[in-house]
Amino acid sequence: MTIKEQQDNIIADFEVFGDWMEKYEYIIQLGKDLPLIDPKYKTDDNLIRGCQSKVWLHAEMQGDKLVFTADSDAVITKGLVGLVIQVLSHQTPKDIANADIYFIDAIGLTSHLSPTRSNGLLSMLKQIKLYAIGYQAKSIQQN
Repeated sequence: MTIKEQQDNIIADFEVFGDWMEKYEYIIQLGKDLPLIDPKYKTDDNLIRGCQSKVWLHAEMQGDKLVFTADSDAVITKGLVGLVIQVLSHQTPKDIANADIYFIDAIGLTSHLSPTRSNGLLSMLKQIKLYAIGYQAKSIQQN
């Protein structure tokens, strides 16, 4: 699925829920379903700066796609990183770097997060885009 299709699916998923308590429960469940990061990648180098909670993010190329794994010490944050990974993992670095991320505003997430969680979410997106730009540059150098 494309990044746009992934975002549209998330928007549709969130439309099913009547209130924000149900949406938070869904986000928490996404965190529980997040494939675990290999413990060897839970290092300071993989910590996302700017998050209130600890969030580890690992990126690696599989073929021409960038694949992310992550973990967090907080259930909501783990769900948030799960949402972001659902949209951006298994995409090309170019598509990730150029992606317009609109699902966060479309589901009303920013207005229902504390300022520190919103900053953390932006830090996650920024780090993922930086990985994509880095892998894209590396790919260009190799060609």
